[in-house]
Amino acid sequence: MNSSSTPRIAWPRMRRSLVAILRGLKPEETEAIVGALIEEGLEAIEIPLNSPDPFRSIEAAAKLAPAGVLIGAGTVLETADVDRLHDTGGRLMVSPNVDPAVIARAASHGMVTMPGVLTPTEALAAVKAGASGLKFFPANHLGPSIIQAIAVILPPGTVIGAVGGVGEREFAAYAAAGIRTFGLGSSLYRPGATADEVRAKARAVIAAYDAAFPASQETSRADG
Repeated sequence: MNSSSTPRIAWPRMRRSLVAILRGLKPEETEAIVGALIEEGLEAIEIPLNSPDPFRSIEAAAKLAPAGVLIGAGTVLETADVDRLHDTGGRLMVSPNVDPAVIARAASHGMVTMPGVLTPTEALAAVKAGASGLKFFPANHLGPSIIQAIAVILPPGTVIGAVGGVGEREFAAYAAAGIRTFGLGSSLYRPGATADEVRAKARAVIAAYDAAFPASQETSRADG
C-alpha cells in the first residue's frame, strides 16, 4: 500500500504494454521518430533525461501525441525534474531507482510511474511508495525465471516490466513466465536511426508481441 497520502496512479490499459525508450533522441528528430512510433501503434514513449535537450523533445512529443498516448521521461532522479516534466506535458515518469519522494511527486502530478528495481526488497519498496509499475532492469541478466520468482511475493496485480536487453525475440519466453510489459530501447531506436528504420522495427516488434500475446488482441477487439 502507498505509504503517502498521494493516490496510486494505475498503469494504463494499453493494447500492447510496450514502452519505447528513445535514449539519445534529438529535438529535431522528435516529430518524425515519435510520429512513426505512434502511427505504428506504440502507446507509451520515454525520452531519457540523459538525451540531448530532453525536455524540448518531450514537449514536442507531448504536443504531437493524441489522447491516450503516454509521453514522458526516463532516468528521472530529482523531484525538480518531475516538476519540469509536468510543465512540458509529460505523463510518464521512469526512474532507474526507487526514490519515494520522486515517485510521490510524480503521482501528485497524475503521472504514471515506473521505477527501476532489481531485488525483492527494491520491488516491495517501490510498491509501497505507490509505483504504477515496476521496471526490472537489467532484465537480460535476470531472465524471466528470476523475475517470475520475485513476482510471487508481490501484491496481486502488480505490473511487472522487463527492461534492458529485451526485444521481440524474447517475448515468448517472458510470456510463458506471465510477463507482458516491456521497455524497448535499442531494439526500436538507436541514435541516428531514421524514421523509416524505426517504423520497420516497430512493425516487427508489434507483430512479435501480437504473436506472443494473442489473447490481448482478442480482448482489444471485444472492447472495441
